[in-house]
Amino acid sequence: MPNARASHLSRRGILAAGGALGIGALLTACGDTDAKSGGSDASAEATKSGPWTFKDDRGETVKLDKTPANIVAFTGVAAALYDYGIEVKGVFGPTTTQDGRADVQAGDMDVSKLTVIGNTWGEFNIEKYAGLSPDVLISTMFDDAGTLWYVPEESASKILKLAPSVGISVYDRQMDKPLQRMFALAESLGADVTSEKVTAAKKRFEDAAARLRKAAKAHPDIKVLAGSASQDIFYVSGSNLSIDLEYFKALGVNIVEPSAKALKASGGWFESLSWENVDKYKADIIIMDDRTQAIQPADITEATWKKLPAVKAGQVIARTPEPILSYDKCAPILENLAEAIETAKKVS
Repeated sequence: MPNARASHLSRRGILAAGGALGIGALLTACGDTDAKSGGSDASAEATKSGPWTFKDDRGETVKLDKTPANIVAFTGVAAALYDYGIEVKGVFGPTTTQDGRADVQAGDMDVSKLTVIGNTWGEFNIEKYAGLSPDVLISTMFDDAGTLWYVPEESASKILKLAPSVGISVYDRQMDKPLQRMFALAESLGADVTSEKVTAAKKRFEDAAARLRKAAKAHPDIKVLAGSASQDIFYVSGSNLSIDLEYFKALGVNIVEPSAKALKASGGWFESLSWENVDKYKADIIIMDDRTQAIQPADITEATWKKLPAVKAGQVIARTPEPILSYDKCAPILENLAEAIETAKKVS
């Protein structure tokens, strides 16, 4: 059961363990139907002029007299909406790094122009949020309980009283499903999803998926390990809960899988290894967590890491465990993995 799988770690614990995505939500039966349909066929003009309704992945329907103008969203959601031409009033979640640059989850947004409600885990300025007169709050979900990502649990009741909320599930689904849901959400908010830019991005994603499927089929013996580095622990992610790894696996990619027993302690997300045991699994390609909290490959100094065959062969690429859910941002993820598989040497 999803609840049992997620109950072993707190949200903070799963976030800190860079190899896991976090906690999130499964669709209700009704929500899943909406996800597969891709959303409403209403035109952007009709959307802007009339009442606004959206059914989220908790099965909850938000109804407003008009399309939300004051949107506050988790940074990655805001970045996805930005790619569809929808800008938000405020963001919460990883937005700027310590040196002031845009976090990887901010995408193409100009972070200097964003009102940041909270930049780190547990940080959410309720007064600043209220001051934006929010029409709606939007975030992703990493469990089956409807928990909104980066909305602090201890103050969630106060925050959620100020505006309706929308949750998009990124838990135990393949990448294409939340992409469809974000596409539908953007359309409902007035995005021109028939524009040349959006149409081209969607085709690029579809072509990239076909390329990855072809590459995986042509190189079935190439093993891909999903890792994440912290100071004391190397995390190896299983593919059963993460939207990117589930999709890669569905396309035929040979993902290195920790045993169910090894994954149990993390609720099914990952296995924790000491750096002395980082060579437990054989892999030809290692895809590494690109988020801010994870140590990046160039900064790993452990000798055991440097001795790994994939590392010595230069077959380490970035992994994006929390993809920005636009076709524009997800297409390169598939392209990069396809290229890595196409060109990889068998080293395991």
